[in-house]
Amino acid sequence: MKENVVKAKSFAFALRVVRLAKYLQDEKKEFVLSKQVLRSGTAIGALVREAEHAESKPDFTHKMNIALKEANETLYWLELLHQAEYIAEQSFTSIRTDSEELVKLLV
Repeated sequence: MKENVVKAKSFAFALRVVRLAKYLQDEKKEFVLSKQVLRSGTAIGALVREAEHAESKPDFTHKMNIALKEANETLYWLELLHQAEYIAEQSFTSIRTDSEELVKLLV
């Protein structure tokens, strides 16, 4: 069976976001923005999984479009966290690259 690249990458990204949120809360004591990025960053993979078992083609398209919106929102929160100096340049560059790759896969 062929691996679903979007499914695998969105899950790996969600795991990375969970670890980032934990770091932000434990080390930086940042609780508001970390929850926002956690919510949107983990929603991408959940929506991709939902789309996998969509009831119809329009339902599939709708769920994937929402996943795309969540990916774009996550990118916003990551940029904000970086500009607010909660995320170091190297870490930000790496996770931003992953986020942008997901956006490209979902378009």
